[in-house]
Amino acid sequence: MNFEYSDKVKDLVQQVRDFMDTHIIPVEDLFLEQVQAKPWETAEIVTRLKKKARAAGLWNLFLPVEYGEYSAGLSTLEYAPLAEEMGRVLWASEVFNCAAPDTGNMEVLARYGNAQQNERWLKPLLNGEIRSAFAMTEPGVASSDATNIETSMVRDGDDYLINGTKFYASGACRKQCEIFIVMGKTDPGNPNRYIQQSQILVPRNTPGVTVTRPMLVLGYDDGPEGHGEIIFENVRVPAGNLILGEGRGFEIAQGRLGPGRIHHCMRLIGTAQRALELMMDRANTRVAFGRPLIKQQSVREDIARSACQLEQARLLTLKAAEKMDSVGHKGAADLIAMIKIVAPNMALDVIDRAIQLHGAAGLGQDTPLAHMYAYARTLRLADGPDQVHMMQLGRNLARRRQTD
Repeated sequence: MNFEYSDKVKDLVQQVRDFMDTHIIPVEDLFLEQVQAKPWETAEIVTRLKKKARAAGLWNLFLPVEYGEYSAGLSTLEYAPLAEEMGRVLWASEVFNCAAPDTGNMEVLARYGNAQQNERWLKPLLNGEIRSAFAMTEPGVASSDATNIETSMVRDGDDYLINGTKFYASGACRKQCEIFIVMGKTDPGNPNRYIQQSQILVPRNTPGVTVTRPMLVLGYDDGPEGHGEIIFENVRVPAGNLILGEGRGFEIAQGRLGPGRIHHCMRLIGTAQRALELMMDRANTRVAFGRPLIKQQSVREDIARSACQLEQARLLTLKAAEKMDSVGHKGAADLIAMIKIVAPNMALDVIDRAIQLHGAAGLGQDTPLAHMYAYARTLRLADGPDQVHMMQLGRNLARRRQTD
């Protein structure tokens, strides 16, 4: 493996880093002010910065070369350091049109959508004109096993009728969110549980769709996107909105989650890196008991341990990305599972140490650390909880050992 980047990628990394340092980090407080003033609307500063990023060519960098006309021409491995830079600020990815859940939804449409669906929804998403949400998780069932979902999609002539409740649909609370990708059951009686599900496009303004509330994440509403609870009550959408075909929902979900998981991990590396930098700045400048904190042995050990964990997770992420590029998502499944287990836990460790070093200030709104912690903790559940990844990874490794 060779993780030395081309001059093109090095230049892009520097451009994104400079953009972050010049345009994004200095306006973090302004972003919060604008979101608090209009909680569910895209902040004006983000709209302005998106224009700057697009003009600079720092746009839609996440789609790998396999997506042809939709791709920015980068491999998954080449995108990794760019996503890391964006991850230093929780809302920064949106500025570059590289934010979840839109990234995953754009990949679904680019890979599985038909020409009409892509013209209507993929193009405005690629242009950053609208936002989207992915509605799979349900409050009444263990959605970590997607075969459990209960939302019904019943064919009725040229339409489907949808009934059910979803929650933690990230992005659903934002006023600019115009389209949901909804997973439900079209054939609940099929003996093969993996072809009972389908995915369908549901415009937000469809009669019968109600976003009832934002679900909080450790007390944060994560405005302006939020994590919506959505009720679908006799929602009628054209059969042409079905993606790929009946019974293909689980297949689409698996195709969506591979890239999504590693993108989360790439961004988390950047989040943890910034937490480490804040920790070191605090250690160098804060005086306690008559000397800077960096003079304390335990503080030095926390910094060293954090740097080690961070670099280990970074290298594992890059290895998984390289594997995805060379053998595809299925061939890299073990490594994707590993990094999805490792990265959130690593980030929680590093951020927790940074909070501890900041004392009470680390818990409040004067640093991004508390929100970072909530974000990292979420990712031990998002796109599959740790236990599911470990269960499947352990099973696959042991099965392979048995057949060797």
